[in-house]
Amino acid sequence: MDINHKIIDAIPTIAWCAQPGGANEFLNRRWRDYTGLSVEEGLGWGWKTAIHPDDLGRLTGKWQTLFAKGELGASEVRLRRSDGFYRWFLFQVEPLRDEAGRVVQWYGTATDIEDRKRAELLGAAEKRTLEMIGDGASLEGILDELCRSIEVQAPTTVSTVLLMAPDGKHLWHAAGRHVPRDWLPAISPLPIGPRAGCCGAAAFFKQRVIIADVATDPVWSDEHRQLALENGILAAWSQPILTQDREVLGTFALYAKGPRTPTDAELELIEGAGHIALIAIGRQRSQETLRKSEAELRRITDVIPQAIIVLAPDGRTLYANRVTLEYSGLNLEDVTSADFRQRVFHPDDLERVAAERQRLLSGEVPFELELRARRHDGKYRWFLIRYNPFRDEQGRVIRWYATGTDIDERKQAEERIRKENIALRDEIDRSSMFEEIVGSSDPLREVLSQIAKVAPTDSTVLIAGETGTGKELVARAIHAKSKRAGRAFVRVHCSAIPQALIASELFGHEKGAFTGALQRRIGRFESADGGTLFLDEVGELPTETQIALLRVLQEREFERVGSGQPIPLDVRVLAATNRDLEAAVASGSFRADLFYRLNVFPIAVPSLRERADDIPLLVEYLLQRSAKNAAKKINRIAKTTLDLFKAYSWPGNIRELQNVVERAVILCEGDTLAVDETWFKHVPSRSPDAESLYATLADQQREMIEAALRVSKGRVAGPFGAAAKLGIPRQTLDSKIAALGIDKSQFKT
Repeated sequence: MDINHKIIDAIPTIAWCAQPGGANEFLNRRWRDYTGLSVEEGLGWGWKTAIHPDDLGRLTGKWQTLFAKGELGASEVRLRRSDGFYRWFLFQVEPLRDEAGRVVQWYGTATDIEDRKRAELLGAAEKRTLEMIGDGASLEGILDELCRSIEVQAPTTVSTVLLMAPDGKHLWHAAGRHVPRDWLPAISPLPIGPRAGCCGAAAFFKQRVIIADVATDPVWSDEHRQLALENGILAAWSQPILTQDREVLGTFALYAKGPRTPTDAELELIEGAGHIALIAIGRQRSQETLRKSEAELRRITDVIPQAIIVLAPDGRTLYANRVTLEYSGLNLEDVTSADFRQRVFHPDDLERVAAERQRLLSGEVPFELELRARRHDGKYRWFLIRYNPFRDEQGRVIRWYATGTDIDERKQAEERIRKENIALRDEIDRSSMFEEIVGSSDPLREVLSQIAKVAPTDSTVLIAGETGTGKELVARAIHAKSKRAGRAFVRVHCSAIPQALIASELFGHEKGAFTGALQRRIGRFESADGGTLFLDEVGELPTETQIALLRVLQEREFERVGSGQPIPLDVRVLAATNRDLEAAVASGSFRADLFYRLNVFPIAVPSLRERADDIPLLVEYLLQRSAKNAAKKINRIAKTTLDLFKAYSWPGNIRELQNVVERAVILCEGDTLAVDETWFKHVPSRSPDAESLYATLADQQREMIEAALRVSKGRVAGPFGAAAKLGIPRQTLDSKIAALGIDKSQFKT
């Protein structure tokens, strides 16, 4: 086996390669295992024996055309499994060309699409049923068509529909052209009872009945057992056709020619066929009851529990059903009046959709609009209005049918999310320490220059700086100057969210995703869609969340907790940290790939001691704001106070400065601001003995941390991590590991 064949053989799907003319030269192991064909049987054109006879001609014709033109292509066919059953597959082929452009080989794959195909065919059967009902077809014809559709999907079975007799005690055969003729007397009529075969028992118990072996199952009455076997009915499975009130209308059944239980696909077909039969029988019942009435169509719409309006081709209202009239409080005369729409729909919505509605009505294709409709009590509720055309035999639109679905709760939820985003933006604006960045020092000017350059782009920005330097202010400035300024700016403080909840907080969750998840919740990423997400203290994210964040940055999509459905995302990510992330990467507490994804455009925010020239301006700004909030008039700052401000190192940076000014304003009794020198912290220098003691303590800390890491095999977080064993927060332990230069990776096994 050459290297190409080995690669194809390792692919976890059915695959093959063929010669330029189309003859197969290699079929991989998945093909052979699935079809049961040997290597020799599948070579050349021998693989055709595994294709359904009804699909083979279409497939080979398509292939020959593709081979002749040298084009890639695809076709949907049924492929026989080793046990004889057929499943739908999507066959795809693509040519491999040499440097001259000549096809030297063909490569193909087959993807199982049975579930999708079955859903499509059931949907087509339901659509065909509704079309036949609309065309006035007989119930027998509709059910026969249903049986035919099901037998196409389950070719080794025979389907039948039995309907309830007027006495409510018997069933009569109503559809199924392939039911053996000699068997019909046994099921017309068929008494309902616990031992009356699969259909009689299904109607009796009002639940699905599976008879895997007619010859031995006690549910099958002895009276007709031998007759069933003689007619090739060796297994039977029946689904009762029940109304919402659990009234039995009949049964749908499949007969098999050998004793066996149904496959999952056949069970799905039985259930789907029962649902379609229920629609057909229910609709047919309504039509038969109302057929003699001149207002037949109108009365049919009245029994449907949904708002329905019948329109002329130009959009004039001709009729509204009972639900519509009851909701609006109008009568039929009001409905046909020229001002009907003005009386029912919100004026703002009418103006919004007027031109679009007229354009779509002339387009003759289904469409939908969202409008608010006035209830009889004067309250408006949101509705989704779906318009569907009804055509005559020549294909001309002679009516429009509009159905209204109440979506008020969904719209209210959307409005709540919109308001939450607005409130969140307002909260961030209110909670920030400045209305604008204050200062003119060289380090600050460098930061402002970087903001101006990166803001118009969508690049990810990593803002680094000590606590209290205004990293969030820088992030908001980037957002305000970006093209996303009109959209949400959502801040997430990563270290303030419990580790168990951070994934739900960031990505949201589905109802039932975990204990306490009583409803779907929108996460911060989804709230920020179209805008900016600011991840403050990103260095505190747990490893599991770092992986999920990396996927969002790479693929621009995420999944809610409890859901496997990816959601596309358009969010600009800004991150901030007061940690040395490069050191965290080196120690293994922060993923290197995530760091490089975040560090596209780094901005280092200077500490207040690095921009001491800005202190007078900052003090003046903060004084004005604090004095205004305290309703005081303070016009001057004592020189000694300003000197203290300039001389102090400000380990808490601007946040500490803000707090000191606010405290001074509260205590100020005149028009001059002054502070007490004792307010400022002074860090004493260490004596040689203290230095020695400090080194000893550091060594002890290192020994304790390394011992805990050794027991936990290098894991920091979690109930069995080193942090839990030492009884300290994970973030504290990460900081100490970085400060002491401990390599966690050496303890991992």
